[in-house]
Amino acid sequence: MNELNHLRFYTRELKQHLPREYFKPVPTRLLWLIPHFAIIGFCMWAVIALNLSWYANLGLALLLGSSYSAIGFLAHEVLHGSVVKTAWLRDTIGGICFAQFCLGPKLWRKWHNVEHHGHTQHEEDDPDAMGTLEQYRERRALRAMYAVAPWLRSLVTFVAFTVWFSFHSFEMLLRFQKEFRGKDRMALFLQFALPVAAWLALLVWVGPAKFLYLYIIPVLIANFTVMSYIATNHLLNPLTAVNDPLANSLTVSKPRWVDMLHFNFSHHTEHHIFPSMNPKYAPRVKALAKEFWPDRYNDMPHWKALVTLWKTPRLYRDDSQLADPKRKLAYPVVGRGLDPDEVRGVPYQDNQA
Repeated sequence: MNELNHLRFYTRELKQHLPREYFKPVPTRLLWLIPHFAIIGFCMWAVIALNLSWYANLGLALLLGSSYSAIGFLAHEVLHGSVVKTAWLRDTIGGICFAQFCLGPKLWRKWHNVEHHGHTQHEEDDPDAMGTLEQYRERRALRAMYAVAPWLRSLVTFVAFTVWFSFHSFEMLLRFQKEFRGKDRMALFLQFALPVAAWLALLVWVGPAKFLYLYIIPVLIANFTVMSYIATNHLLNPLTAVNDPLANSLTVSKPRWVDMLHFNFSHHTEHHIFPSMNPKYAPRVKALAKEFWPDRYNDMPHWKALVTLWKTPRLYRDDSQLADPKRKLAYPVVGRGLDPDEVRGVPYQDNQA
């Protein structure tokens, strides 16, 4: 293993240039809950209590979706321990802020903190890594997906972003539940069941028409917002056998006010170098990483990353190439020849039937 391409090397080098307070929790981040809970409370009250037009309710649903997204990003940093360290408080806040996705803190820490961060972009061990040509040959659904026109496949993928995070969370519940025993297993399912029950109770109380604006439309928006980051954070990057954040993660640039609203989630390479550091300090880590390793650090505007995502397939031919197996076209990945200004597939030969 080349230590220069490993997480431990980056953390060791960067820590020498960062103040000690960067590695302490930042409890003032919880103050963001005040405006977001106020927005959520007001929008819910207005939809339920006022006889508003459909377009007024739709506007409120958009506001709800924005706040559902934002508190989801806050839950992410809370459950990494970068806001509060007290376990019960961390889990309570994280569970509340992830309730729109019916995602519990115990599952998230196992799935995301342990497995995803520990095995980022590992072909077999990262639960968030995309498929390979081998899986394409084994799965009929993947073969059907790649039989359609590329534009239609990309459209389906982007539309799927509206439910992807919630659906994937449920998949992870089924995948990891067998690794929990006794009280931990009970807590795992309880943390899933409680928000489901709460949303069902709201549905029964207000009826389907208002529930559409209170939950369905907002959670579709929240899913899409979250997935627009998650997909661009990793799915254009190479697979890596060792945990190399400069290779397997991508930082996307956003306007400062959007970064503020989304808790610097765009700084994803920095987050994978220091998962327990509060994202408040990620811009400083980014500046240092670009200074120390300018030839290895990868970032691009978020809109451009999304366009590149649209133009490329989601199957890996090998560690450094994405592949469209139906058309026999290979595409380089970030740091391995990808040019986001000129995305073009190169013909390849497939020796397997």
